[in-house]
Amino acid sequence: MYPEDLKYTAEHEWVKAGEGPARVGITDFAQDALGDIVYVQLPEVGAAVRAGDSCGELESTKSVSDLFAPVNGTVTAVNEALADQPDLVNTDPYGEGWLLDIQVDDDEEVEALMDADTYQGQLDQS
Repeated sequence: MYPEDLKYTAEHEWVKAGEGPARVGITDFAQDALGDIVYVQLPEVGAAVRAGDSCGELESTKSVSDLFAPVNGTVTAVNEALADQPDLVNTDPYGEGWLLDIQVDDDEEVEALMDADTYQGQLDQS
């Protein structure tokens, strides 16, 4: 159900690592739980982020939720399209609805995140 090529956090963020910065977004489970997203606040490009710390907010018609950095690093890009189309997070959470790119300090941090099966298992237990 969840893309196998991504890593996941307990806070429902996904990370796609490869060459260059890691791309970060929220999972389909998270966007569904939030409801219709109407505003996205993201960190500035160049900001340092720490794993587990809040680095932005997602505001929906139901609530405001923190976005947590999945890894330590530096923000290299944010999804500018979300300023005008925050609903992209709902309609395409793994594609056009991505949130930010982070230059990861230590690739081992990404490897330590959950794989798709482990993430699904966590959801099944809650």
